[in-house]
Amino acid sequence: MRSFDATRERRAPRTYRGVTLHGEQVRGEFDSPTLVVAVKANCGGCQSVFASPVDAFGDVATMIVAARPSNEPFWRTSSHRVLVSESLLEELEIRWPPCYVLIDPSQEKVLCEGAVFAPEQVREEIAPYLM
Repeated sequence: MRSFDATRERRAPRTYRGVTLHGEQVRGEFDSPTLVVAVKANCGGCQSVFASPVDAFGDVATMIVAARPSNEPFWRTSSHRVLVSESLLEELEIRWPPCYVLIDPSQEKVLCEGAVFAPEQVREEIAPYLM
């Protein structure tokens, strides 16, 4: 499976802020190309993201982001750190998780985006942008 729509040209933020699932406030700067994977509660397709190893998306900084936290057990047992940040999703114009955007903070732009079917599919779709 592959994503269907072309990437919409838009600006990507250089900074982010949010809260971890443990309530820790987080602020930071994107300092390299970063894959932002948007997830949501009650999403069967998101389970493959949470179950995947940290390097499942390839050799790229990866951030799993949700607008709101979930009490689903696989959210807390995942090896991925989850950031709850509705503001980051709004800045990236992400409306329909599960989806991803690959951002380049040096250019402040979204390089590519798509739907998430599986980590392997996302890794394949973003690979040409990481060379």
